[in-house]
Amino acid sequence: MNILIVGPSWVGDMVMAQTLFACLRARHGPDCQIDVLAPEWSRPILERMPEVRQALSFPLGHGALELATRRRIGKGLAGQYDQAIALPNSLKSALVPFFAGIPRRTGWRGEMRYGLLNDLRTLDKARYPLMIERFMALAYPSGAALPEPYPRPALQIEADSRDAALARFDLTLDRPVLALCPGAEFGESKRWPSEHYAAVADEKIRQGWQVWIFGSKKDHPVGEDIRQRLIPGLREESVNLSGETSLAEAIDLLSCASAVVSNDSGLMHVAAALDRPLVAVYGSTSPGFTPPLASSVETLQLGLECSPCFDRTCRFGHYNCLRDLRPGLVVAALDRLVGEPLADPQDS
Repeated sequence: MNILIVGPSWVGDMVMAQTLFACLRARHGPDCQIDVLAPEWSRPILERMPEVRQALSFPLGHGALELATRRRIGKGLAGQYDQAIALPNSLKSALVPFFAGIPRRTGWRGEMRYGLLNDLRTLDKARYPLMIERFMALAYPSGAALPEPYPRPALQIEADSRDAALARFDLTLDRPVLALCPGAEFGESKRWPSEHYAAVADEKIRQGWQVWIFGSKKDHPVGEDIRQRLIPGLREESVNLSGETSLAEAIDLLSCASAVVSNDSGLMHVAAALDRPLVAVYGSTSPGFTPPLASSVETLQLGLECSPCFDRTCRFGHYNCLRDLRPGLVVAALDRLVGEPLADPQDS
């Protein structure tokens, strides 16, 4: 079987899509060849998935129709695949497989895709409450039971690539690493306050850890705010990598973390796929749909009457679901995940 996947447009969704790839391999055997058509930014994720033969760069941005370009891409892929699976529910995502003439074109019923997809499924949200279940179900005939236990995303790291990233940013592993991921592309209602992140960083640095802050370029000011809240002497044990690393470097460096604290974000799913001990803080969203999938995870949320609201900004303006989730809860969760606090190496 040669299968083309039309991939999702978000980091977390792309990580979770690995569960589908694993199911396809389990069903069709190791000779099943999986190519993923996705935005170029996703290549570092896909290259770290052993199930994927190749990442095919998709040149169009999120939301762009550009019918002629999609037709050209589809014609260029004609005759190469037995099946296509479109993970986004948009009409646009079904066009390339249609133009490629792929015999079986599978996906959930979404934006008027009748005819474009010929293996069209109707989603039962009660049967498949998790996003990974909705991905995995597309690997099997409609209505088939999903195999248990569910596969988990598992990104593979090359030592040479990791060591090159450490060298580029002059990072060492002489102290255990606490990775902080304070950004969230979705909006402010997913962002735990920077002063809370700083309080956790303060506590762990005093216990002998170092702190690496990850995120995109737009998260860099938040990372600087966290660092500036640390007193001199502790601040020097932190580094703000937000906007400085490529996604490939961020993945490789996250693999070095002894523990991670993250908002509900794409990097949360990356950390889980690297099987790092992880504390995930939830505000406006819920782990009931897209939980981090790893062996050592704690998700924290207050469960206020107004949450989860899934709004990008707080309709009441107070963000209490995040502000009232105190740093001590996260520190306690970290201590449960990684054992007793470490003594300062300088004391030994």
